[in-house]
Amino acid sequence: MDKEFSNIRIVDIAKMAGVSVGTVDRVIHNRGRVSEENRKKVQAILEMVHYQPNLMARSLASKKQYHFVAITPSFAQGEYWEAISEGIDKAASEMESYNITITKLFFDQYNNKTFDDIVRNLLDEKVDGVLIATLFTDSVIRLSRELDRFEIPYIYVDSNIEGQHQLAYFGTESYDAGVIAARLLTDRISPASDILMARIVHSGKNDSNQGRNRREGFCRYLKEMGFTGNLHEVELKINDSVYNFTKLDEIFESNPNIEGTVIFNSTCYILGNYLKARAMQSVKLVGYDLIERNTQLLSEGVITALVAQRPERQGYEGIKSLCNHLLFKQHSEKVNLMPIDILLKENLKYYLNNKL
Repeated sequence: MDKEFSNIRIVDIAKMAGVSVGTVDRVIHNRGRVSEENRKKVQAILEMVHYQPNLMARSLASKKQYHFVAITPSFAQGEYWEAISEGIDKAASEMESYNITITKLFFDQYNNKTFDDIVRNLLDEKVDGVLIATLFTDSVIRLSRELDRFEIPYIYVDSNIEGQHQLAYFGTESYDAGVIAARLLTDRISPASDILMARIVHSGKNDSNQGRNRREGFCRYLKEMGFTGNLHEVELKINDSVYNFTKLDEIFESNPNIEGTVIFNSTCYILGNYLKARAMQSVKLVGYDLIERNTQLLSEGVITALVAQRPERQGYEGIKSLCNHLLFKQHSEKVNLMPIDILLKENLKYYLNNKL
């Protein structure tokens, strides 16, 4: 509202429009009968003074209860998804006075079936809005279509899925994050050297939507830049260091020209621990996400660079967007891109403990 009209009252708007206070009230709250002529008069004045109704007071006066559900991977302390959860908690705390409750449902990020299991009976209870971590594309699309059928708004975080009717997406362009990783790595290795791409495998898990997009961006950059080295791939396990060390020993012994390594999720520390144990200081490593096990190796110079995406803000903004849509009829952009941060040993201290 302009400073000139900062203290304007409904009675003032009524006088300016030449109508009654009751007519102004009905137009503002879109209730009751108002002639088209009077509606236009009131709306013209409202636009002129940039009138904003007191949405907070309106919400507090409402007795309606809202139930949101957040569907994200489970996590241990210090892992990537803990930050998403903290953002959700912060938004929930701020929304507490608006009669909002949030239920968190967790699935195993390495097992698609666990996602399907927890959402199977999601709509048996009253649900007003849903936040979804989009790791499993096909499963998320099935859930999205079910939510569409019941006209329940939903938010995507982590990676976007085109062609759906999500209210909004909060996250990065995963493809671009892959391009950035490729540039960071190729700028630090010899032009004709080889690159090792590592992938974490687990029973029941395919690559996540985000991981596939990052890999595509990474490989496309190499192709467009005329990369002449060889690309090698290795599959590692999330909790089996003996297996991982054996596989990595084999591939490095067979391919001594490998100078760069990359992994497309937050488990960069798995490769980092190997390089540290084998004292392979000359091999460059680029990965993702500002989690403690990664940042420790970055500070030691084992990890060359991390690409980060502000997960706390994704969870926070996702819940806030649902709230603004349902309570205040305010709509966010459909695609809301988070900054892509490039973390090096030299600037790491500026990002530690820099949360919402």
